[in-house]
Amino acid sequence: MTFEALIAAYGYPAIAAGAFFEGETMLILGGLAAHQGYLSLPAVLGCAYLTTVATDQFYFSLGRLKGLAALERRPRWKAKSEKVVALIRRHQTPLAIFFRFLYGMRAIVPFALGATGCPRLRFLALDLLGSAAWVAAYGSLGYLFGRTAQLFLGDVRRYEAGGFAAVLALGLLVWLFSRRRLRRPSPCG
Repeated sequence: MTFEALIAAYGYPAIAAGAFFEGETMLILGGLAAHQGYLSLPAVLGCAYLTTVATDQFYFSLGRLKGLAALERRPRWKAKSEKVVALIRRHQTPLAIFFRFLYGMRAIVPFALGATGCPRLRFLALDLLGSAAWVAAYGSLGYLFGRTAQLFLGDVRRYEAGGFAAVLALGLLVWLFSRRRLRRPSPCG
């Protein structure tokens, strides 16, 4: 299977899977693939948007169903949730819009918003707005990255497999580093 066929066959499902988790890397790669003509930019953005909103609504509903008591049973979420609940009490609206720009907060913020009683329609409206901003920012970043690479390198097709692999590897390293850092106890107590 050629590189182009691989992206055409698995590009959109990979973007959806990436958007379910943190998603920035896959969305950037989707924008890059759209610039190269392998995927459609509106379809990349739409796929990521729908998956992002659905994921956020899932975690929000889970928070409403399970409540703050569920966080008490998960030590890894507990420390983060205490900080998030304090932020929610002071800055609910901006947090509900921009939480996905805060790396590592993708699941805990909608869960905590649901658990603290944020009205469902309010969260949906804020989530629709925030998801649109996040998808537009990262999808455009990938598209512009492809455009910039083309300006500097000329024919980027000969570098694209390596470029895609490099962006994917960088995203994986950031993810692994952040996971390791979150598990380590803070020296400040």
